[in-house]
Amino acid sequence: MNKISNDDLLKKLGTNEKTGLSTSEAQERLAKDGKNALAEKKVTLLQKLMPYFWGPIPWMIEAAMLLSLITMDIKDFVIISLLLFLNAFIGWKQDKSAQDALAALKNDLALKANVLRDSKWEEIPATNLVVGDIVNIVLGNVVPADAQILSGSYLTVDQAALTGESLPVTKNIQDVVYSGSIAKEGNVIVVVTATGANTYFGKTAKLVAEAGAKSQLTAEVTSVGNFLIIGAVILSIILVVFQLILIRPLDQATILRIIKTVLVLMVATIPVAMPAVISVTIALGALQLSKKKAIVSKLNSIEALASVNVLCSDKTGTLTQNKLSVAGVFPVEGVTSQLMTTYGVLASDPKGDDVIDLAIKNFLKSDTSLAGYKVDKFTPFNPVIKRVEVIVEKDGKKFHIVKGAPQVIVAMCKLTGDTLKNIQGKINELAAHGFKALGVATGDGETWTYVGTFSLADPLRPDSKSTVHALQAEGIDVKMITGDSQNIAKEVAIELGIGDNILLATDVFGTGNKKIVITPSMQKLVEGASGFAEVFPQHKYEIVKVLQSKGYICAMTGDGVNDAPALKQADCGIAVSGATDAARAAAALILTNPGLSVIENAINEAKKIFARMMSYIYYRIAMTINIMIFSVVVTLVGKYFIHRVIPGVNESFFPLTAIMLVSLALLDDIPIMTIAYDNAEISSGPAVWNKKKTFTVSSVLGLVSVIQSIALVIWVDKDWTQVASFGQLQTLVFLQLVVGGHLLLFITRRSSWFFTRPFPEWKLFWAIVVTQIFVVFMTYFGWLVDAISLSDILYVWCYNLLWMFPLSFISTIMKKMK
Repeated sequence: MNKISNDDLLKKLGTNEKTGLSTSEAQERLAKDGKNALAEKKVTLLQKLMPYFWGPIPWMIEAAMLLSLITMDIKDFVIISLLLFLNAFIGWKQDKSAQDALAALKNDLALKANVLRDSKWEEIPATNLVVGDIVNIVLGNVVPADAQILSGSYLTVDQAALTGESLPVTKNIQDVVYSGSIAKEGNVIVVVTATGANTYFGKTAKLVAEAGAKSQLTAEVTSVGNFLIIGAVILSIILVVFQLILIRPLDQATILRIIKTVLVLMVATIPVAMPAVISVTIALGALQLSKKKAIVSKLNSIEALASVNVLCSDKTGTLTQNKLSVAGVFPVEGVTSQLMTTYGVLASDPKGDDVIDLAIKNFLKSDTSLAGYKVDKFTPFNPVIKRVEVIVEKDGKKFHIVKGAPQVIVAMCKLTGDTLKNIQGKINELAAHGFKALGVATGDGETWTYVGTFSLADPLRPDSKSTVHALQAEGIDVKMITGDSQNIAKEVAIELGIGDNILLATDVFGTGNKKIVITPSMQKLVEGASGFAEVFPQHKYEIVKVLQSKGYICAMTGDGVNDAPALKQADCGIAVSGATDAARAAAALILTNPGLSVIENAINEAKKIFARMMSYIYYRIAMTINIMIFSVVVTLVGKYFIHRVIPGVNESFFPLTAIMLVSLALLDDIPIMTIAYDNAEISSGPAVWNKKKTFTVSSVLGLVSVIQSIALVIWVDKDWTQVASFGQLQTLVFLQLVVGGHLLLFITRRSSWFFTRPFPEWKLFWAIVVTQIFVVFMTYFGWLVDAISLSDILYVWCYNLLWMFPLSFISTIMKKMK
């Protein structure tokens, strides 16, 4: 809104400074304009549940359920239904837990506003403010909406969240203050001029809406699932065709039984549990992060954090503390630093919380130096003359102290010659290194003597330097992005060890609001820069996009509205403690404790999540190849190597019954879920998804497992066991696939030998042990299968334990290959 007089503005907004809006008028405006908050997309319960029942994998399970009903195989129908609803429930439950944690966080962080309604002041949620509301803003308040100052002395606000500036800005009557700014000094009455999406930072929402990066690992995992589905479909068609040719007589019931069995085979082999396993793994990782004061708001992007190789970090409030401190004291000859600091404290408002005054007060080593001084008159800082003046008495003598902008203080002292040259040189030197300078002088009110110069800076957070070094050691390039000047940015970047190649955003992207087209020269500049200064929200967003166009996995940290578009666009946006609503809404990870050290923990946790998912992917591809190819081979050519225990007349050599296939899927999925708790390896450097390597390692393990399973069938057929029927052979094959599959998981979870650290987490280990005990009882007592002897069960176990060593050797060698 353009600046207009307060009277005209109040008239235009239909409000009164003395009485405020009536409750009924406020409710009408709230209903018309909506909440004073960023709009959030609402998702219904049906929309949340639909993905678990709609898609290629659920369709096949549902088709198998339907065929079971048609053929009246009630046991199969019940178990297949259990498989479908179990996967859906686990996935939904874990996602709901993470969303509930985020909702609780948002409630805890909700802002309040002191508003005048019906001539009475009351505190209400800031989300209920409307245009025309009269609001009181005092020290420490977050400005709840865009507003114009009606009355009061003045207001000093920190609007770093909006612009990236590290220094406060003074606002006077009829000036506009913006939502998200923090009141640092003063007390004013304002009238709300804009709320929600219509505020200064709300207009950034268009960029935020356009921003967003797809999760690479999730996309690749989906491609793995599609590949396995296609392979399973092709092999299943081959199976159906050959069985329809070979089996006679061929009636309707037989055809339905064949189709249902093949459908169930597909359910048992393709990654039915993949969505649930990935959801649970990420959600439990998110739960661990929440215990470390980091809330994950976008589950599908946390695994990208494991692969991050560039971190773009906002400076103010993220790498620095967003508060001034004295960086140096430079008194003139004959004046001590202690005396100069004492004068600086005396020339500070004893009742105020001005950030500059606080910095000097905190720098004073001892309050004893103030003994003997008495302040007779204090004239507060005047934004027009840019100085503070105080009359002080000591030992019966009075004198004046002034403190303010160095050029103003130097002019008051009428310095000349070498004295002026030396003092001005120091001021220029401080400016060149990005420090704010503050001059101090004493005198009688007419004649002034220059005392010295303070240098002020926004100090680094205590853990920023160590965190930056730790990230760099992990192969992550840290780039600093700030709205501050190039000199300030360069000084901070050098101190952090980021580098000194700080570019002006306009030198890279030009000026104006035209749409930016990424060019090779732009990519080269951004890639080689240590950081960027004097940036606007559009620049931060474009920096992230340029890095992503070069193939980098990019994380972005920030706390302000000006960071929101870049946080949304980044592969993993990280909102630091104290971030604005806009930043939190756009980010994937929200830190609730000050400092950046939790980012290092978050990356390590993300690497564990990545490793857990990779161990599952290796396992799932290998098992799919094992079950599908083994089933096809035995069905098509089993009559050539199975002679002693053969199927009945007009029955196929299919090695598993439908109920075995469903049981196999359930017995696999239940313990597999516990992989989300596993003690995973933490890779050195960013975790990299290598599709070729993944498929190669998995395929080789799967093919070796096929040989392992076929060799067992041949061994059984040679009369080395007590198996006396084809039904018992199917039971023994079922046991082989369950035992061999779970032992294979112990191999795929490690990059070296299966018996080395880190050992399996107890939940994973005991879930597999309990499952195996159940399978032993199932096959020994003949639950849903033909019973086999205890000695045959022991043979299968010993056989699979021996095979672990060659499989582990092959896995270790291949995973070390690039």
